[in-house]
Amino acid sequence: MTSVELDFDTVGHAVQTPDEEQPYAELGLQQDEYQRIRQILGRRPTQSELAMYSIMWSEHCSYKSSKIHLKQFVEKKPASDRMLAGIGENAGVIAITDKLAVTFKVESHNHPSYVEPYQGAATGVGGIVRDILAMGARPLAVMDPLRFGAADHPDTARVLPGVVAGVGGYGNCLGLPNIGGEVVFDPSYQGNPLVNALCVGVLPADRLQRKEADGPGNIVVLMGAKTGRDGIGGVSVLASATFDEGSEQRRPSVQVGDPFTEKLLIESCLELYNSDLIVGVQDLGGAGLTCALTETSASAGTGMDIQLETVPLREPSMTPHEILASESQERMLLVVEPAKLNAVLGIAQLWGVLATPIGVVTAPEPGEAAGRLRITWRGETVVDVPPGSLVDDGPVYARPLKEPNDLPLLQADRAETLPKPATGDDLRATVLRMVGSPNLCDKSWVTEQYDRYVLGNTVLAQPEDAGLIRLDESTGLGVAISLDGNSRYARLDPYAGAQLALAEAYRNVAVTGADPVAVTNCLNFGSPEDPAVMWQFAEAVRGLADGCLELGIPVTGGNVSFYNQTGAAAIHPTPIVGVLGVHQDVTQRVPMGFSNAGDVLFVLGETRNELSGSEWAWVEHQHLGGTPPQVDLAGERRLGDAIGQAAENGLIRTAHDLSDGGLAQALAESCLRKGFGATVELPGEWSTGSQPFVFLFSESTGRALVAVPPGHEMAFVALCEERQIPLTRLGTVTGEGAALEVADQFTLPLDELREAWSATLPKLFGSTIATNVVQED
Repeated sequence: MTSVELDFDTVGHAVQTPDEEQPYAELGLQQDEYQRIRQILGRRPTQSELAMYSIMWSEHCSYKSSKIHLKQFVEKKPASDRMLAGIGENAGVIAITDKLAVTFKVESHNHPSYVEPYQGAATGVGGIVRDILAMGARPLAVMDPLRFGAADHPDTARVLPGVVAGVGGYGNCLGLPNIGGEVVFDPSYQGNPLVNALCVGVLPADRLQRKEADGPGNIVVLMGAKTGRDGIGGVSVLASATFDEGSEQRRPSVQVGDPFTEKLLIESCLELYNSDLIVGVQDLGGAGLTCALTETSASAGTGMDIQLETVPLREPSMTPHEILASESQERMLLVVEPAKLNAVLGIAQLWGVLATPIGVVTAPEPGEAAGRLRITWRGETVVDVPPGSLVDDGPVYARPLKEPNDLPLLQADRAETLPKPATGDDLRATVLRMVGSPNLCDKSWVTEQYDRYVLGNTVLAQPEDAGLIRLDESTGLGVAISLDGNSRYARLDPYAGAQLALAEAYRNVAVTGADPVAVTNCLNFGSPEDPAVMWQFAEAVRGLADGCLELGIPVTGGNVSFYNQTGAAAIHPTPIVGVLGVHQDVTQRVPMGFSNAGDVLFVLGETRNELSGSEWAWVEHQHLGGTPPQVDLAGERRLGDAIGQAAENGLIRTAHDLSDGGLAQALAESCLRKGFGATVELPGEWSTGSQPFVFLFSESTGRALVAVPPGHEMAFVALCEERQIPLTRLGTVTGEGAALEVADQFTLPLDELREAWSATLPKLFGSTIATNVVQED
């Protein structure tokens, strides 16, 4: 029978019809890429093969525009004896002790979350959780840095509630605490929100799982949900192309999540790991079966024979290329020794999870270095490819780079020259407007929809500087994580902007008393086909790689998300940087909120007149220009070391990093956290003219606000001086329900401050929290 009679394209038919036209351009392939596929195969590809190459060679899967830059993370990697798995794996793995390891990673689900906010965000959480699971770890917690358009734009009101409900709904159902993240508004994200998701998990250091499909004769098992048509083209269509006016109609390309199935999948996988029943494991996320089959076999140099008709389907009418391209969620691919197959199937059945043998691992043919992936459908071969050609032989582009034409003029337009408030009353009014602005206001409307304390090991969660999770109840061992990014800084200087994101995440972890040890990142940019965007990307990667080398912490993995633009309007470059730190005893963690009247306040670090790219410049003047604050990574290391030592010695009670909004915002947040006031006296050189404003709102980096118990001031000052950290005595913590007072300038009762801080998001998005809210005391 011919392929037409069979209603699907076979390898035999492809050989017989070499000139048959194929829709490679519609699938996102360039003509030279299509010709390269024909050269690899020695014939035209079948419909299924063409779909597979189009997905695996897409920007999202192949990193074809970013590879030449990302190699800096390996070339400049600082020495680390902690890293057990790094770039190229599903997630980075860091040794915490001789017996315990932690894995963490952040990824994007941007375009799907614009098209279908709830499911796009929910499946973003589900996907990153499976990446962690595939490394052999039990997922412990999630985080979610989010970016939306202008807060008062009608489409933000459409997208944000759905995204927040999706993140909370999926994570809450899995029983995973959401311990941190960001909610940022900026017009550049209009029509292209950023929904990034991080997961962290823990595993025994000797139980690390790998994806290699080793062992010819081993069985390939598909475990989890049935395969459906949801998510077809999710990677190649949504994440690897520029948005246009019709993009929001692509709902079939968005995956549909089922967190209850994922919970069962997690528990069944962990039991398989504990019982040492599998050879290899890979999650099915972007590119579905196509990615899982090719990556597992290519990484081992083996092949596979797969009977595609054995794949359990939700829709029996699905064709081979649809099955291979489907991104249906809650699925894992296992490689199992034949003798252990029944035990694997038995555990899956015990947990109520579907598990189906779909093929076998094969050896390379005699004289061949690697095996072939052969897939049959109803007895006919529809795929016969070298798997390495899909994974490793895709195109690599050295895209043109060009500094944006407007950058010199933009950098010359410094915010430091803008009109500034000069009186105490003006300062008071500015503080109230700033704390109530969308990016600085209370985010409880969002975070109360997340369960932050489920599982009972959350030590710190938002709005604290970093999330902190206890790993070991007997020793108090824990890990702290922060995710940060400032797209305005990156727009003004992408090299410095990436380092500023790294510095802030590092500082946020350090002020809790943890020791920063590893980095992950999610690099969100516009179209790589735009030389200006590609220049921004190259500079950001270079800055991040140089910064990690100077800080001495390696990049363990991450994600690149290109084509974040609608039409010709790209988002601001947005490198999101996550830093993980080790806390030897979480009972000694340092929170941010003032909690004891009489504590002495200090500002650590140097304050300079640095307002360009600041929150104040944007809120008060809608201004973006100048150059961002200076970066001093050596100073960040000294600051982190000092706070860690002070925490260990009991010399500080609270610490809070200074970043967006400067000292004024840090004081407000520290006062409001537990309802204690503060009296502040400005240093002499900052007390006249416009200097009080600069001291309060400068966004100079490498700074922290700390509260020192009475009687410990001399020891704390000596510790800072020993580490060459500038410090300024600022004032004292006052009683509960008091005010934030800046001497000779203004007094703000905490009730008034809290009202301004907490009212913004309920006014914008409604006072009623969605039905999945987890209420807390």
